[in-house]
Amino acid sequence: MALSVRRGRVTAITERHPGLLRLEVDGRPCVAYPRLTGPVALDDDVLVNTQARELGLGSGGFDVLHANLTRGLGLGPEPGAHVVKLPYTPLQTAVAHAEEAGDPAVQGLRGMPVVCCTLHSQVAPVCAGLGPGVRTAYVQLPGGALPLALSDTLRALRRRGLIETSVAVGACLDGDVACVSAASALAWVAGAGFQAAVCAIGPGIVGTGSFFGHGGVAAAEAANAAGALGGTPILAARVSQTDFRERHRGLSHHSRSALALSLAAVMLAWPRGLEPPGGEIEVEEVDVDGWRERCAALPLETMGRGPDDDPWFFAAAFAAGRLARERVV
Repeated sequence: MALSVRRGRVTAITERHPGLLRLEVDGRPCVAYPRLTGPVALDDDVLVNTQARELGLGSGGFDVLHANLTRGLGLGPEPGAHVVKLPYTPLQTAVAHAEEAGDPAVQGLRGMPVVCCTLHSQVAPVCAGLGPGVRTAYVQLPGGALPLALSDTLRALRRRGLIETSVAVGACLDGDVACVSAASALAWVAGAGFQAAVCAIGPGIVGTGSFFGHGGVAAAEAANAAGALGGTPILAARVSQTDFRERHRGLSHHSRSALALSLAAVMLAWPRGLEPPGGEIEVEEVDVDGWRERCAALPLETMGRGPDDDPWFFAAAFAAGRLARERVV
């Protein structure tokens, strides 16, 4: 186990977003997180981690800026922060956490709906199903990309007013709020007056092809925390009719494993018109008429497939959001 790091110079900056830069280092695509590594400018002398690109990972076709030798040395920690993200690694950094300001868990969730996703690509249709007028918080758990700033989906949802705030849990970085655990994050969301939470992992799920060896099991962690705290956990079903992998056809093994690990009573939202999975799996059928119109102009893509290629994937996620809207207290 070793880092794959090379030295280079910033040759182009192609996009600027809060917390994220897309750039080129010696002509190769790269992303940078300036809140972590400091500001970046053309011709900066930098170190980049090349491993994801070299391995040909599906969502990792770019390098990641590791350190800026020109203007990123000697940076100080966040004022007042004591809890460390990525502790005892070369990227450990202190970040202020909500729990440091007081225990948010006293009041519980009081029935608040919590939609639990196994993929980041479910988040946009889920939020479209919840719709405007519901104060919704996005909660990101480890299991995919850790920096929230990487997600173009979250930026689009903010512009549409479909999410109001974001919470980075555990090793995740760059949310509006940081929390140590999923339970604390959900308690903070309810205590801050939000009406619903959407929990997911970041883009680029960790996967091994095994039943439990994937980042989607984070959905079970969120569901268990929601149930224990008096919330209403709803699982967004991952379904497909076109995925070339048999384990993801119909109801994906990611959803099945999340259900298997959920100790709380979890509702599995299911789009009306699609044949239910059967067996011992119970579903809550939801009318998803109009889902395409409600999702219009949102980034809809999963494994390179869009709504015309795999419509039930997006309709199923939309169903979870619509079911959550019906449960808003």
